[in-house]
Amino acid sequence: MSRDQVAHFIRALAQVNPAPETELLYTDSFSLLVAVVLSAQTTDAAVNKVTPGLFAAAPTPAAMAALGAEGIGRHIRTIGLWQAKAKNVAALAAQLVERHNGQVPEDREALEALPGVGRKTANVVLNVAFGQPTMAVDTHIFRIGNRTGLAPGKNVREVEDGLIRRIPPDLLRDSHHWLILHGRYICKARRPDCWRCPAIAWCNYKDKVLTPHQP
Repeated sequence: MSRDQVAHFIRALAQVNPAPETELLYTDSFSLLVAVVLSAQTTDAAVNKVTPGLFAAAPTPAAMAALGAEGIGRHIRTIGLWQAKAKNVAALAAQLVERHNGQVPEDREALEALPGVGRKTANVVLNVAFGQPTMAVDTHIFRIGNRTGLAPGKNVREVEDGLIRRIPPDLLRDSHHWLILHGRYICKARRPDCWRCPAIAWCNYKDKVLTPHQP
């Protein structure tokens, strides 16, 4: 896909959703960080069912650290990998208190040093909480990058770097949300709803599904 196509593709998504937001429930940078850590290999909807109770019990890093892995686990048993996630959330909360005065750091290196926080999680927090033009490549964005020709790559880092390089800078921050939501609801894994896609005119996918009844 040419840079001109990329710009048209992204602007088409922007036109139908001019103010995109994450679907995770959060109130501040700490609750966002915890929600993103919990969302790994789990749907946002599943995370949103457990976080209100968790955040009511532990709204701050200090309270979360005091709750501990066992206490956290009681709130999140319905999501995947809950035991490992409970340990990570307890540990990252303690580290925020010990090393960052209870504040979520605004730089990548410090974020990725926290337990359970990898590049994708750091990108989400930097983007959503701190307004940085990062691109968190999940399975949806990886699929779209390769399927449409937006930014083909053999791994998530190649797709991330390609998108950052090719998307117009003024559209980059919100593109993170536009592409995730597009992959979640239209450009789906098994069968894309191309017939509903606002950016179909600029997509290079060869096997477009042009009607809802197409096999």
